[in-house]
Amino acid sequence: MADVLAVATSNLVSPAILAFLLGGLAGFLRSDLEIPEAIAKGLSIYLMLAIGLKGGASLAASDAGLSILPGLLAAVALSFLIPYIAFFLLRLTTKFSTIDAAAVSAHYGSVSIVTFVTATQFLTSLDITYEAYIIAMVALMETPAIVSGLLLARKNSGESGNKVSLFQPEMVREILFNGSIMLLLGGFVIGWATGEQGMETVAPFFVDPFQGVLCLFLLDMGLVAAHRLRTASSLSPSAIAFGLYMPIIGAVLGGLTGYAVGLSAGGATLLAVLAASASYIAVPAAIRLALPKADPGIFIPLSLGVTFPFNVLVGIPLYAAVIATLYS
Repeated sequence: MADVLAVATSNLVSPAILAFLLGGLAGFLRSDLEIPEAIAKGLSIYLMLAIGLKGGASLAASDAGLSILPGLLAAVALSFLIPYIAFFLLRLTTKFSTIDAAAVSAHYGSVSIVTFVTATQFLTSLDITYEAYIIAMVALMETPAIVSGLLLARKNSGESGNKVSLFQPEMVREILFNGSIMLLLGGFVIGWATGEQGMETVAPFFVDPFQGVLCLFLLDMGLVAAHRLRTASSLSPSAIAFGLYMPIIGAVLGGLTGYAVGLSAGGATLLAVLAASASYIAVPAAIRLALPKADPGIFIPLSLGVTFPFNVLVGIPLYAAVIATLYS
């Protein structure tokens, strides 16, 4: 654990984290620094495809077989159940309406892929390995939380006047075919089909420059997070507190679940990170379609402006240190 804490401290002065802090500082100071949207989207595409390729190639080199099923089922269960815990806590501690509480809960049951990518690089810096099929868990954990959030909202749809449909064609398409999932799963399949030999052919582009691209992407995320916080007029102190303690609750559930299904320490750490993260890309798009009366001024700043920075700066090393103790 001492080694993990030492690297956790050094992680705060790593290029990627400092780039995130630079972006946040520039955003709070209202600097004219910006990453053009087209470039930011290109960086995102690169990261998603690169992590998918790496996971697929690693799985092809292993002999996991059906042993991956318990982990995949556990990931789906976590994503479905966490929103119910989040909803209960939000209704208990905040003045959010049922619709807003359900919308926020869906975000916290789903995952932040950028947080996941940052965590994989943190583990790499520690030389901690993890199961390749974690990439499949990421994809599977996007959707169940959205269903849970809509089920929670549906219970009060008559009272709120906001009719909730679970099967709007536009929403189903948004969930199943959003770009992040397509890139992750597509890259995973390509990496698995071509194996280590295929990965070697693209390593000069998808492996060697990865850290530099991550720095640029986190710089942009720092700018966006700062902007969301500056414009977050709907966030009460109790809501901000939720954005800080809910990730810890999710991480505990994820870490214990990973331990129970036999994941390695690295795999359990990543499952903890996934359970602790909150979506701010795929879920907002689906929720806006399904729950048009939900306030984006609550769920986007909370997931992106509060929980994302907490996980990147504090959460990831904290979860890794605790899980290292669990496995020692």
